[in-house]
Amino acid sequence: MKSLFSKTKDGNCSICMHGRPANDGIKILCKKKGVVDASFCCRSYKYDPLKRVPSHAPILPEFDKSDFEL
Repeated sequence: MKSLFSKTKDGNCSICMHGRPANDGIKILCKKKGVVDASFCCRSYKYDPLKRVPSHAPILPEFDKSDFEL
């Protein structure tokens, strides 16, 4: 079975299970490393899918009634 997420370290502390945003909105409070930059990634990195911000949905084209006629 193919994994949905890669096993490589391509993440950052902003989407890590051990981190949470600081009050300033720039730094991350990590349980393992303390206060770190949002782009930092240590070996304790664990991906948390609930922290990921999805990309914007594509804009759908406008259809009219004639598009659905045979």
